Amino acid sequence: MDYKIATLEDLDFLTTSRIEVLRAANKLDDSVDMSEVEKQSRSYYKKALVDGSHVAILVMDEGTFVGAGGISYYSVMPTYHNPTGMKAYVMNMYTKPEYRRQGIALHTLDMLVNDARKRGITDITLEATDMGRPLYEKYGFTNMKSEMELL
Repeated sequence: MDYKIATLEDLDFLTTSRIEVLRAANKLDDSVDMSEVEKQSRSYYKKALVDGSHVAILVMDEGTFVGAGGISYYSVMPTYHNPTGMKAYVMNMYTKPEYRRQGIALHTLDMLVNDARKRGITDITLEATDMGRPLYEKYGFTNMKSEMELL
């Protein structure tokens, strides 16, 4: 497997694979219009890859897309437990079904977490699907007790 840190040269492929990941994760067929998400994803990648606020990893098997992962960086007001205020959010983790259980997601996650640690960021979160939860728990992620969400 080839693990590639995406650059602007990968913009078309990144955007296409992002839509593929979202369709798979949300069980959306091709009839669902994703044109606005695609447009906004392209815009996001264009900015975030340049300013370093996002790192995307593409996993390829002899030129065939088999998986991906990303991490977004952002800042909040510093706190006692996070004096820099820097945070990271893991997202877009995906491995094609026929490539699962080969360590691809684990290696991708490890690359992303190591990137955050090199930046001095220890506050790393993610949103887990039922399928991904065992991997994240094995890696050391735990359920958050203090956050709430307004829907």
